[in-house]
Amino acid sequence: MAHDILISIINYRTGPLTLACVRSVLADLDGIDGRVVVVDNASGDGSAEEIAAWIAAHPDAPVELVHSATNTGFSGGHNQGMGAHDARYYLLLNSDAELRPGFLHRILEAAEAQPDAGLIAPRLEGEDGQPQVSLFRFHSPLGELIRGAATGPVTRLFKHHDVPLGLDPDPAQIDWASFACILLKGEMVRALGPMDEGYFLYFEDAEYCLRAKRAGWKIIHTPKAVAVHFRGGSGPVKAMEAARRRRPRYYYRARARFMYQAHGAAGLLAANTLWTLGRAISYLRLIAGRQLPGTIEGEARDIWINTRHPLDTRRAVED
Repeated sequence: MAHDILISIINYRTGPLTLACVRSVLADLDGIDGRVVVVDNASGDGSAEEIAAWIAAHPDAPVELVHSATNTGFSGGHNQGMGAHDARYYLLLNSDAELRPGFLHRILEAAEAQPDAGLIAPRLEGEDGQPQVSLFRFHSPLGELIRGAATGPVTRLFKHHDVPLGLDPDPAQIDWASFACILLKGEMVRALGPMDEGYFLYFEDAEYCLRAKRAGWKIIHTPKAVAVHFRGGSGPVKAMEAARRRRPRYYYRARARFMYQAHGAAGLLAANTLWTLGRAISYLRLIAGRQLPGTIEGEARDIWINTRHPLDTRRAVED
């Protein structure tokens, strides 16, 4: 018998965060037939044993632990979580997130009210209560021009291609939402199939939304359902961006894969070329006596990773 909702959480060396996340879910499950599946992605740091001990100490809690033989990344981990049980809805939840009281009832109510919606995105906010941008347009070549230039006039000229949307966008503008916390309709998941495991980390949420939209499913936003996202707690790239450090290769492999799947080989080439043009435009800021925008170490070279073979599924975790 299918559960009303299955909550999939990936643990990768985030034991205390994962358990705090689980507890927030259990506190919100009142009156809902739900099951929590924690997938340990071969952490190897003792956190899986910590979670297993907590589950053993709470035998009545509807929580189970799945041990992945290898680190299968975001897509692979959640595919294992969703594959554990049939459910009418699947909530994908980062280990560095917690649910505000009433979240589950509110997001399920929004889902039931719109049967053609396959993805339901909540409001994400920081620990301080400030909202986080979590709704986006698809990445595109002109979006890469904006990102490369990081200059006001370019952004304003091509504003309809800027990837981040505001906090309360026109629903018709929403192409994809952050999978730090997202509700997926089980009917849609069974129709589309699993998440693309050619992505190790990043861009897999955009790809799944792209696939869903191409199949006719809608994505909606329900700000009444609120989750706290301790951004960066479950992955390194946000911290690297803040420090302008070089991103891992799997980030650029994922970028190339998505650009190819969304826009074809010509679109991927155009995205790289326009990003490079944007960086050249950014140097005009010096003429105006302004500082150059911050640059990510090695990005001018790294954007070309996997350009010749964008569907290459190698996903080295450590590089």
